[in-house]
Amino acid sequence: MQEKQLFEYAVIRIVPRVERQEFFNVGIIMYCASLNFLEAKFELDQKKIAAFSNDLNVDDLHKRLCVFEQICLADKRAGEIATLPAAARFRWLTSIRSTVLQTSPVHPGFSENMQQTLDKLFNELVK
Repeated sequence: MQEKQLFEYAVIRIVPRVERQEFFNVGIIMYCASLNFLEAKFELDQKKIAAFSNDLNVDDLHKRLCVFEQICLADKRAGEIATLPAAARFRWLTSIRSTVLQTSPVHPGFSENMQQTLDKLFNELVK
């Protein structure tokens, strides 16, 4: 039996109009220090985006979310931030922002399988 590991996660949100504070979930960022696990998973629902706002550029949102993934994977195409240690990248990705793309507060948990837990959180909180 595998030992449970402490992990942290945040929900990735789209906030079409920041002043209204309305949002919907599009992804998850998950980090486990002991396993050096940092991964993001997202999905954009164009119908949901259109229901909230016709002013949002879906292609631009997709590009921004892909950069989140690249940062998680330490892909140098994402810029200087991708060269930092995993913990610093996670903290940077989950820092408070007042933009269209935001994250929830960070939440902790324990898991024996990070990938399964990421998928479970994604299905429960985004789908």
